[in-house]
Amino acid sequence: MAADGSSAMPAAGGARVGAGVLAATCVSTLVVNANTSAVSILLPAISADVGTSTETLQWAVTGYSLVGAAVIVTGGVLGDIAGRRTVFVGALLLFIASCALIALSDSGAGVIAGRAIQGAAGSTLLACGMSLLSVAATGPAQMRAVSIWGAASAVGAAAGPLVGGALVDTTGWQGLFWIDAGIAALCIPLTLRTVPESRDPARPKSIDVAGMLLVAGTLVPFVLALSKGTDWGWGSLATLGCFAIAIACGFGFVAVERRVRAPLLDLELLRNRMLVGATLAILIGAGTINGLMYVVSLYFQDPAGLDMSPLQAGLATLPATVGLIVVTPFVSSLATRIGSRQVIGLGFAITTVGFAALVFLTGSWAYGAFVLPLIAIAVGMGFSNGCASSISTASVPTHQVGSASGVSNMARYVGAALVTAAAATIYGSAAASADAASRTDALVDGVARSALLMTIASALGIALALLAGRHRPDRARTVDRAAAAAAAVHTVPTPHAAGDERAVPAAG
Repeated sequence: MAADGSSAMPAAGGARVGAGVLAATCVSTLVVNANTSAVSILLPAISADVGTSTETLQWAVTGYSLVGAAVIVTGGVLGDIAGRRTVFVGALLLFIASCALIALSDSGAGVIAGRAIQGAAGSTLLACGMSLLSVAATGPAQMRAVSIWGAASAVGAAAGPLVGGALVDTTGWQGLFWIDAGIAALCIPLTLRTVPESRDPARPKSIDVAGMLLVAGTLVPFVLALSKGTDWGWGSLATLGCFAIAIACGFGFVAVERRVRAPLLDLELLRNRMLVGATLAILIGAGTINGLMYVVSLYFQDPAGLDMSPLQAGLATLPATVGLIVVTPFVSSLATRIGSRQVIGLGFAITTVGFAALVFLTGSWAYGAFVLPLIAIAVGMGFSNGCASSISTASVPTHQVGSASGVSNMARYVGAALVTAAAATIYGSAAASADAASRTDALVDGVARSALLMTIASALGIALALLAGRHRPDRARTVDRAAAAAAAVHTVPTPHAAGDERAVPAAG
């Protein structure tokens, strides 16, 4: 099964992954993840250039995640039906168009629209890229390919803020999108020349469009209410109406998924306690790290905050981005020794301590005071996220691995959208309420209250570790370590040798 929830049937006789397939998929995932992680660093520069507040531009972050949540499974299914190479190339073209739209925009609306389109393109590239690797080879060659793909995903996520910050100071914020568009354009002829077309003939030809639209109908008004509730009033007709629409679409989604032939979400999976616990842990982890990056990127660059340049802010976030990636390859070995549930609980405990430290932020803090909390958050996130991603696919039979990874990847996007929207509302409200004389105190209060939200969320993650059930993975392989590193941005169902039917771990 592919990472998107689609079937991945190895090509007959496929023994090794061709260099072209590997290059196209790895370069695309690196660019997508670098682009995604860099945007928070770019927001102040974009705001100054297009004349739109950073509070409004948070939709450039949350909009990307909202569309990604709705599209990631559908993009993989579309590849199974219409051809994985065809859909992959189409997603590259859409990604290029979105980059051009963003770079050419002179308004916040253009940037936000471009990022929403980019959410569809990026999630489809991740889903189809994993499928293309899965069908290109079997056995050890497939494991090596997934390891390299996982490493590329991790490197892209870690490098994005630094590259984005450097480009703002040299080419302007538009430079990141033009460079990404150029790299994506080079991937198109490479893909057409070297990647064979593949489909899944056993896949039902129907696409759950209603399910996809209802996911969007649930998430968009809910996030809109979170973002505007302070301005509208939490008891206002507009806010309550958004919540009502979200609830109605949520019930509609469940009703549709029970009836369609090929559902976006197999509701039977929700009866798996371990999968539900791991998926909620992934949602919290993805949400809090994205919310953190949004808030600290703004605070670090604000003249009333730490007054950093974009490049300095990109460097300043490295403890949170690189630290998360560095620790994850060791997660599998630790889980083998003490158990996955213990590692998840430990990870969230460390993360909770890191966020709690930021609650006590004062205006006198220099950057050095942020380093230890950021490292603690990164280490804890690496432990909890890597293990939760592993459990999400290890807790189901082999034929459901793709569907389980699709659920967890959707949760990753949902968490990023929800927590970033909430953190943006808290931080933005504090900044908007201050005059020039009290702006520093207001920003500090915004960061501290955002950190409190994330502290509570991380503490809930400790409780979720109990839902994960007892699971002690086999001895870690290179592919497991690469998959854990990639888990910062994507759940990768690691391939097993032929005939290895993955056993469902005990839920007790």
